[in-house]
Formats: sequence, C-alpha cells, structure tokens
Amino acid sequence: MPPHSTCTIVGRYFFCMLISAVSHPKPPLFTTAPPPELHFVTAAGRKISKIINMAGKLPEQVFPVKAHGWAAHDSSGILSPFNFSRRETLEDDIRFKVLYCGICHTDLHFIKNDWGISRYPLLPGHEIVGEVTEVGSKVTKVKIGDKVGVGYLVGSCRSCDNCSVNLENYCPKSVLTAGAVYFDGTPTYGGFSNEMVCNDNFVVRFPDTLPLDAGAPLLCAGVTVYSPMKYYGFAKPGNHVGVNGLGGLGHVAVKFAKAFGAKVTVISRSSKKKEEAIDYLGADAFLVSQNPEEMKAAAGTMDGIIDCVSAKHQLVPLLGLLKYHGKLVLVGVPPEPLDLPAAPLITGRKLIGGSNVGGLKETQEMIDFAAQHNITADVEVISMDYVNTAMDRLAKGDVRYRFVIDIGNTLRAP
Repeated sequence: MPPHSTCTIVGRYFFCMLISAVSHPKPPLFTTAPPPELHFVTAAGRKISKIINMAGKLPEQVFPVKAHGWAAHDSSGILSPFNFSRRETLEDDIRFKVLYCGICHTDLHFIKNDWGISRYPLLPGHEIVGEVTEVGSKVTKVKIGDKVGVGYLVGSCRSCDNCSVNLENYCPKSVLTAGAVYFDGTPTYGGFSNEMVCNDNFVVRFPDTLPLDAGAPLLCAGVTVYSPMKYYGFAKPGNHVGVNGLGGLGHVAVKFAKAFGAKVTVISRSSKKKEEAIDYLGADAFLVSQNPEEMKAAAGTMDGIIDCVSAKHQLVPLLGLLKYHGKLVLVGVPPEPLDLPAAPLITGRKLIGGSNVGGLKETQEMIDFAAQHNITADVEVISMDYVNTAMDRLAKGDVRYRFVIDIGNTLRAP
C-alpha cells in the first residue's frame, strides 16, 4: 500500500473493524435468505417489542423509509446513484435530512477495499450534519428543526467498561456509521445520502454559530486531535505543542492547540507550507524535519507532539524534540510498522501513545468548544456528482484541506 497524505485519518475504521472482528465476529450481510425473524435492538442493548418477519427478504425490502444516495458496488471504488431504505424512527431515534457530509481518506480506502474488509454496496460518509425531521417518543435532547451531526459511530454495547465512562469509541462492539453491520443484522449506510436515522446517544447537537459545511469534518478530524490533547495534558496555556504533518488532521490540530493557549510548532518534511502554517493558521514556528540544523536547534523544547503523518516515518527525530517526560501521540496510521526505539524513551522518560477519535460526550464537548472559539475546518464544498473526481484528487493529496459534499442542494434521486 502506498504512503498516504498527511491530511488523512487513515485506518480509523480499519482498527475498529479489526478489533471488532477479533473480539466478536459480525454476521455476514444478508444475501437471499436472512433469518426468519429479527428483533430490533437499541444501542443500549434492550429489545424493541416489534419483531419483523424478514423471511425471504433483503434488508432493503424490510425497512419502510425509502432513501437514496451514492454507493460503491465493487473495489473499483466508483460511486454511483443508489436506492435503499432506512428503518422507521424508533422511540430513541433521531431522523434528519442530510445537508453536508465531509469526505475522509478512510472513505476512499473503504470504497476501494484497501484493507480487504469492505462490504458492498458500500455507501460511505461519517462526517454528517443535517436538520432534524423526526424524533422518537423518548428523545428529549433535540427537536424538529434543530441542526445535528453524526460522526464515525452509530452504535455500541452501552454496557462495557469503556461505554460506562463515555468512551464508546473504544467499545469492542462499536458499530461504524458506514460499511459495518448494525445490531439488527443490516448494513450501515453513511452520509452520502439524503437522510439518516440514528440512536440519539450517537447524535451531537450543532450550535447555531457553527457553519454546517466547515463544521462537518470536525466530527472526525476535529475530535481525533482534540481528544488526545485533552487526555495527554497538552491542552494547557503555555505548553509547547508540536504538530507533525499539516493536512486534514494537522490544520485543525493547530487551531485547537492555539485555542487552548499553547505555543504551536508545525513540523513538516519541506518548507512549502511554512507561510500557510504561520501567516494563515497562526502557528508560532515551523520546522523542516529534513533540516538537521533546525531540528537540532529545537531539540528538547516541546511538551508534546501530535503526530498526524500517515506514511512511514522515523520517530527518533520527533522524540528528540520533546522535553524530558514529553509525550508523542500518534493519530495517523502508517501502512507499515514504525520502528520503536527504546533508548530515547528510557533515558528521557518519554512516552509514545495513541488515540482513536473520541466518545460521544467528548465529541459534543469538542463541537461546543469549536463554536465558542470559531474553529472550523478549511473545506472545498463540492456537488454530489463531483464526488468521483474528488476521490481521485484526494488520493493525490490535492485538497486543502477537506472536501465536503453539499448533499442538501445537489443530491438528486435516481
């Protein structure tokens, strides 16, 4: 697998799917003979009394609400119009019209089956925002007309140790928004579609002051960098935080770190993004990792580094930038294993850690923080029929820094 752009959130789905497959193999999608009866189960694990007879029917024939979007049907990754259906609104569900959906590099990997785990037809999208059109009888957090978002999860067991402390993103039974299998045995279809229905535990409220188009990528990219900054103690005024890789993740990492009051240094392989990093994004300094003199001068100056690079790279130079007791946190997923040096960790009591997006409570906290500090992603808004061209450009790293599809105005029914 070739190296990937540092603007990606590579492997977010892959790791969840891999962990899930090992700990609790999921059933295959129905083909022609699904189970005769199916109990709908909520994200909290309780059964809904309604039982649907599915004998001899495909999932698309069972659910009553017709929907449409764009899906890939094989590993060519070509997206095309697709008709399907979504479940009725259950008592703890929120249904909403999709207005915008961001494109993550993970979507590209999934539609092309780069990791060998894709299920077709695959309708991607996990940076989804829209307007509520219906709520279940037990939903109180939002009302019709409110703006909401759904990120990379639509379900979890709600009973494990991680779920009990609002870390659904580490639940071994988490259900991904697209390309997975829901508790009822049907495929999950993502946000490249006209509407979504989701358990209210996995829906976040969007503040009125946060633009929907530029706010959508925060549901994935934003919380991916926000969560480790909070957990590893980077989110403190006066801290010196390094951001390795200025792409989809890195550019929002700079914005959040600055909002936390940190001194921010962007680390990149070349100087071509220096002006953008400092003059536009507000970074305090810029380091070229291939310049030995610059790296030597900055040695031992950083409290922590968020490593957003998704290609194979050396960790030793980054560890050298850390102060004693400093922390290097990986959020990009290179396709090949990285060399893990012991000596710099031992002699400097330094740590290498990782982080996988965030739980729903933290995602809501991040969205509210972004609205308060005017943090948005830098996006290129596109029409639905441009999506295949956008995927080609994304594969080449030709985007600054995130594509967002204008679903509400450009998606047409087949």
